[in-house]
Amino acid sequence: MRFDEFELNESLMDGVFSMGFNEATPIQELAIPVILENKDLIACAQTGTGKTAAYLLPTLHKIQEANLDQSRIHTVIIVPTRELALQIDQQLQGFSYFTSVSSIAVYGGGDSGAFSTQRNALKKGADVVVATPGKLISQLRSGGIDFSHMKQLILDEADRMLDMGFLDDILEITSYMPKERQTLLFSATMPPKIRKLASQTLNNPEEINIAISKPAAGVTQGAFLVHDKQKVGIIQFLLQDDDIESTVIFTSTKKAVKEVRDALAKAGLKVEGISSDLDQSEREEVLRLFRAGKVRILVATDVISRGIDIDTIELVINYDVPNDPEDYVHRVGRTARANREGEAITLINTVDQQKFSKIEELIGNEIRKVPNPKEIGEGPEYAPDKRPARRSFPSKNRNNGGSSKHGENKRKYTKKPTHKKPSSHKPKGKSSEN
Repeated sequence: MRFDEFELNESLMDGVFSMGFNEATPIQELAIPVILENKDLIACAQTGTGKTAAYLLPTLHKIQEANLDQSRIHTVIIVPTRELALQIDQQLQGFSYFTSVSSIAVYGGGDSGAFSTQRNALKKGADVVVATPGKLISQLRSGGIDFSHMKQLILDEADRMLDMGFLDDILEITSYMPKERQTLLFSATMPPKIRKLASQTLNNPEEINIAISKPAAGVTQGAFLVHDKQKVGIIQFLLQDDDIESTVIFTSTKKAVKEVRDALAKAGLKVEGISSDLDQSEREEVLRLFRAGKVRILVATDVISRGIDIDTIELVINYDVPNDPEDYVHRVGRTARANREGEAITLINTVDQQKFSKIEELIGNEIRKVPNPKEIGEGPEYAPDKRPARRSFPSKNRNNGGSSKHGENKRKYTKKPTHKKPSSHKPKGKSSEN
C-alpha cells in the first residue's frame, strides 16, 4: 500500500515523500487507519518494521488538520532512552517540515541548564512532546506543566520501559492527563506485565501483532565458535576490506566497549565507542560522526540496541551473546532496515553456547556456524547442552560446522550486496534468514 492511499494531509505528504517514504510496511498499513479513527491501540512489532512512522504520521495528520492551539500540549510520546527520544523527534521534524506542527524533546543527560530550558519549552507549549519517563516525571512534579488539553498518549518500546523499572513513573505520568484521550502502546514483545499496563492505561483497544520476536527477513545470520582470545581477530578479519561502510559491534559490558574500540583503532580502523560512561553531548557527537560516515565502526553496549535508527547499517557483530534472547532480535534489528539487506554475526565462546541455543529456539531457526578462518585457528565444539568447563582450550583437528575449507568463508558474510540475487554472496551450506 502506498502512503498516498491513506489520504493524509498534503503538507504532511510533502514531508513523507521528501524523506523517501513511498510504500507502507505491514505495521504502518494496519496501524495508521486505526489511529486515524481515534481508537486505542496495542501494537506488537519488532524493531525495524517502521512502527515510529506508523504512529507519527496519523498523529501529525490529526494535529495539522485540526489546526490546534500551539500554546497547548496535544500529544505525549514516552520512550525508554534519550537516544530514542532524540531520533523520534528528528524523524518527527522531517515528516512535519512542511507543516505547522511543533515538538519538544525532554530527556536527561544534558548540561546543567537543560532542565530549565526544557521546562520553559514545556510551559510555552508544543503540539508534540517526546520524553523519557524519568525526566518527564521530574518536570511534572515541579509543577506548572499543563496536560489538560492533551488528546493522545503514545508509549513506545513499552516492554523495554517496564524492564528498566519505569512502570510506576508511567502510571504517575498518566495521572496528570485527561482520562478522555487516545492511548497507543507499541511493544516488541507482549509479556503479562505489558497486558497489565495496557489494562491500566488503554480503553477497549484494537490489537495488531506483526512478526513477534523474529529478525527481519533481509538479515543473513551467522556465528563463529571462538575462544575469547580469538574474538578481536575474527572482527579484524571481517572488517579487513573497506567495502562495508557501516558496522555496529555490540558488547554486554562497558569494559569490552573500550577494549574492542582500542584494539580496532590500533589496527588502523575508523572506530568509536559509545556506552553509558559518555555524557549526552559526547554520545550525540559519536552518533553524528557515525551517521555522517566519518566513523565506519561503532562499538556499543545495549544502550543503543533499541535506540539507534540508521537505515544504512550493513553489518551487526555480537561480540558476545546477549543475556536475553529478545535483545538479540533488537541488536540484529539495527541492520536490514527499510527493506534493505544486512548481515548479523555472533561470536560464541563456550560459556555463551547455552544462551545462544535459547536464541535459536526463540527465532525458530538454527543459525549457521561458519568455519573459522585458517589464520584465526579452530574454536570450541558447539555443544550447548553440555555444562561448560571453567576454562576452555582450542581443540585439535576440528571443523566448526559445515564442509567448507578453511578460508573459504572469507568476506562471504561481509560482502557488500550487489545487483545479483542475495544468495550469490552468502556462504555455502545451510543459512538462516528470518
